[in-house]
Amino acid sequence: MNKDKNFWKNKKVLITGHTGFKGSWLSMLLHELGAKLFGFSLKPQKKFLFEKAKLEKIFLRSTYGNILDYKKLKNNLRITKPEIIFHLAAQPLVVESYKNPRETFDTNIIGTVNLLEAARNIKSIKTIIIITTDKVYKIKKNNPHYTENHLVGASDPYGTSKSCVELISECYKYSFFNNADISITSARAGNVIGGGDYSDNRIVPDYLNALNRKKNLVLRNPMNVRPWQYVLEPLYGYTLLAKQKYSSRKNTKFDSWNFAPNLKDSISVKKLIELLQKSKFNLRKVKVTEKKSQQKEKETDILRLSAAKAKKYLNWRIKFSLKKTIDTILNWNEQVKKDSYSNVCKRSIKEFLRHK
Repeated sequence: MNKDKNFWKNKKVLITGHTGFKGSWLSMLLHELGAKLFGFSLKPQKKFLFEKAKLEKIFLRSTYGNILDYKKLKNNLRITKPEIIFHLAAQPLVVESYKNPRETFDTNIIGTVNLLEAARNIKSIKTIIIITTDKVYKIKKNNPHYTENHLVGASDPYGTSKSCVELISECYKYSFFNNADISITSARAGNVIGGGDYSDNRIVPDYLNALNRKKNLVLRNPMNVRPWQYVLEPLYGYTLLAKQKYSSRKNTKFDSWNFAPNLKDSISVKKLIELLQKSKFNLRKVKVTEKKSQQKEKETDILRLSAAKAKKYLNWRIKFSLKKTIDTILNWNEQVKKDSYSNVCKRSIKEFLRHK
């Protein structure tokens, strides 16, 4: 903990997509570690965690703009002069990518090009962490635990857009930053779950919505298997990755890193719901029904990741079991009804950082 704070104290950090779910939690984590924060993102919706926790106040400069606005983005980098960038700005939903593929490709692909292009002449920048997804892997029939050495490639618009982001990031590293004192790295995380996620078409937000509003929950893909992990797990991993890359960035090659739960915690949607129902912090059981999905959008049935590389070279470890994660989320859901979102989130981060 002290080593983390010693490194991050007064580091100038820009987070794109800082008003989103993961962006909000990453902002709070880095603020706790002592970083000077700058943000570039779309305006947050009122129901989002960023607004509920009043996070704008922890930023030295919070700029609201579209990542496709190259001029505004470039000007923001010129003014803020960050040392480290976490690029999270994206259209992050598979189902939404089928509804609006052009917007997904524009935001995820051209948005990344804009960021890397804008960063080319900003001498203060030393490390760029590009956040992609576990959905970038070309799916194999034997359903392995995918490592960073597996082929990249996808069939859905979202996964394809993020696969392109991987290639673009590698291209920029070797075409334009090869001799520069800058590291560019991609991070691929499994399915993150946690308090404060109010996105549509995500299982934990859907469950909490049903719980809070005393509604029923319909499972459309109950047997789909995903690598579930507490939101702070990969975010802390990102900070360890950025720290390592910043400290040894000279002649650093482009590479990618998986952040995923322990293998036993890659389970089906149905089993995840069972854990939610059984939690000691669950004050009321949700009526759950199963219905075969009518959607034409194809999603991967089974997806598991291996984080052996991060464990070996970053000394990153999963702090919370999936059961502990579920308990934490449901407890968080009750606590924000009694206390401010800001206080509850601060306590959550301090507990996580203390956990061995």
